[in-house]
Amino acid sequence: MSRIVLGVTGGIAAYKACDLLRRLLGAGHDVTVVPTEAALEFIGRASWEALSGKPVHTQVWDDAHLVPHVKLGQEADLVFVAPATADLLARAATGRADDLLTNVLLTASCPVVFAPAMHTEMWLHPATRANVATLRQRGAVVIDPDSGRLTGPDSGPGRLPEPAELFAVATAVLADPASARRAAAQDLAGLNVAVSAGGTREFLDPVRFLGNSSSGLMGWALARAAVLRGATVRLVAANVAMPAPPNVALQPVVSTADLADAMSVAAKEADIVVMAAAPADYTPATTSRTKIKKSGEAGLELDLVQTTDVLARLVADRTDEAQVLVGFAAETPDAGHSLLDLGRAKLARKGCDLLVLNEVGHGRVFGKTDSEITLISRDDVVGPIAGSKDTLAHHIWDVTLTLRSSR
Repeated sequence: MSRIVLGVTGGIAAYKACDLLRRLLGAGHDVTVVPTEAALEFIGRASWEALSGKPVHTQVWDDAHLVPHVKLGQEADLVFVAPATADLLARAATGRADDLLTNVLLTASCPVVFAPAMHTEMWLHPATRANVATLRQRGAVVIDPDSGRLTGPDSGPGRLPEPAELFAVATAVLADPASARRAAAQDLAGLNVAVSAGGTREFLDPVRFLGNSSSGLMGWALARAAVLRGATVRLVAANVAMPAPPNVALQPVVSTADLADAMSVAAKEADIVVMAAAPADYTPATTSRTKIKKSGEAGLELDLVQTTDVLARLVADRTDEAQVLVGFAAETPDAGHSLLDLGRAKLARKGCDLLVLNEVGHGRVFGKTDSEITLISRDDVVGPIAGSKDTLAHHIWDVTLTLRSSR
């Protein structure tokens, strides 16, 4: 169980913090809510106390004998401020200590995450940009806000990401505090990243298809982590029924041929390409224009042909020697071949720079929030590493950046 301080500031997006609080509590964490006085104008003290099961204070004078302005920060495993207004970012950047939340920020030695929410003009103002840069330089994680509907008729960058996205960031930081340092350092800033996700579908007729169980969760985690660390991300998604992570350019595709074409285009501008999608290896030689009907007791014979090997094609078409290509291998070891044997063989066959290897089947990997991976390059093997897919995504980016820096 981790101890979390959830800071809430005075913005209309404070209502989303209620959902985030419930998610954190549901995951078994001990959460103390520290709102600002302005936050209580949007969500009252009684609501926070009822949801958290704890007293809620805004000033250092409340329960002064417990010295909350010092102890809360000292004892926390994570301080997460959502929403973080422009005012709060300014006060945090300048070291103000004029309420309980800013005092906690000054005493915290744990990872600190800010999730800003404000009108577009405020987010883009040079003063706010400077404050964000200052906070990141000091090691804080600042999540770039989403784009979308704001208060009133306004729309644009400044929208607080959805609670599920915030929860994913909190989970990753708690599991691996080093990911917070990398996010603060923006170590992927300036890089263009192309990520594929999901499972392709090869249609037999208008209603039936050959597919697989890939959920797209790993690709989503990779895109989310890359954006958090400063990359520009294009996500090519094969049949994934989830909203894209904030600040990610999403391109939906259906078949392996669609995926191959989309990734070929995306790879031309990418510094790093990650093939996390699960493309079908075979497709019907012909597709019926009408639904195939049952015919007596006879079965159905299918004539299948091989699809494009998307990863091998990306390797063959690579023109930038500095570009790093990452592949995924979902394998099932047998009596004659270990998981590592299969992974090494696939790495050699595909020619990519890094292979993310995992064992599938028996309820593993597909559709699960957790996984276990082994990272294989030409010269090294890292793992196995187990954890949430959001945590594993950061490990994948770490190794990928190491490979890129060695070129």
